Amino acid sequence: MVILACIMEARRLQSARLAPFGQFCNTQMTPRALRRFCKLDAECQKQMESAITKLGLSARAYDRILRVSRTIADLEGSEKIQAHHVSEAIQYRTLDRTYWLQGI
Repeated sequence: MVILACIMEARRLQSARLAPFGQFCNTQMTPRALRRFCKLDAECQKQMESAITKLGLSARAYDRILRVSRTIADLEGSEKIQAHHVSEAIQYRTLDRTYWLQGI
């Protein structure tokens, strides 16, 4: 029940944030909304640059990581994306990419 409550609250936050743009969840964020609601501090930006360089990620992957980072922050009730949110999102992207490349 606690998990459901966290998810419902995160969805409420997303909906409230994105409603003026005709969107209701982070996955629908346009590039403009990403720039507005997924601002990264210097530490987070450094993590992203490192991930792009080391993992060879595309601009599309960058946007996806931002969306997932924003969702993780929402689930935690955090107004700003923090370094650990970005790190977790990069890990998920790495797992996804690893399994996709292996054909699993």
